[in-house]
Amino acid sequence: MTQIYNRVALIGLGLIASSMFWSMKRGGLADHVTGFARSAKTRDTARRIGLCDTVCDTVEDAVKDADLIVLAVPVGVMAQVAAQIADHLKPGATVTDVGSVKRQVIEDVGPHIPKGVHFVPGHPLAGTEHSGPESGFATLFDNRWCLIVPTEGSDPDAVDTLQRFWRGLGSNVETMEPDHHDLVLAVTSHCPHLIAYTMVGVADDLRRVTDSEVIKYSAAGFRDFTRIAASDPTMWRDVFLTNKDATLEILGRFTEELFALQRAIRQGDGDFLHDYFTRTRAIRRGIIEAGQDTAAPNFGRSG
Repeated sequence: MTQIYNRVALIGLGLIASSMFWSMKRGGLADHVTGFARSAKTRDTARRIGLCDTVCDTVEDAVKDADLIVLAVPVGVMAQVAAQIADHLKPGATVTDVGSVKRQVIEDVGPHIPKGVHFVPGHPLAGTEHSGPESGFATLFDNRWCLIVPTEGSDPDAVDTLQRFWRGLGSNVETMEPDHHDLVLAVTSHCPHLIAYTMVGVADDLRRVTDSEVIKYSAAGFRDFTRIAASDPTMWRDVFLTNKDATLEILGRFTEELFALQRAIRQGDGDFLHDYFTRTRAIRRGIIEAGQDTAAPNFGRSG
């Protein structure tokens, strides 16, 4: 793999940024990577584990002379960070992000990007329930999708270079329009997370099932809900507040489907249930055939 950017700045040093660093080093995609995190403890951890070539104590130092600046912070603070770095970006640099919401990010960050600096939003569809600088690993993006979401003014060459960069990190890459991105993610990620949080909350509230029983007898279904519900609370709070319209639309559809299933169960309509579950089973097969999960028993887990 050849070098794509000379200097890359990672702003925020959690799971995604740390995985980007290890993957960049694996592929030789950047000559020098700087990093910044607001927390001194996070910066100390990054230095201890060798995360980034230089860990900076100010965001201004981190972005100085960078060819690519990656905003890997919660969506709710991206506007603040963009305003802080605006006067320190070199002409010709590209600013991107890894946020799970795109329309709000474009509205928040776009106005702070100075003339002569390129803004190309992005979103890698990869992650785990773990967070923090020590949670990253080089193969996180391998065979996962990264969606590039150009704005109206995005420079085509900057878009092309960022796409090559993400392919170098192991990702499959597609471009997508911002509002469509937010609707797609409401279906595939945001609402499933909200449902998982809700189901775990129901188990916590249902006092006739004791905490020890919930933990001891968790079959795969509930166990997977708890894995999803263990995700970073700050990030997910910001996702729902900034992708409000699409999330509410999909939740409305979900509620209608849930009522239909309730009615079928109440009326003993086995044909409806069987047909419904047959359709949804086909979606699972499609995900496996697309190489986005494994059909191995227990989801390929070792334990």
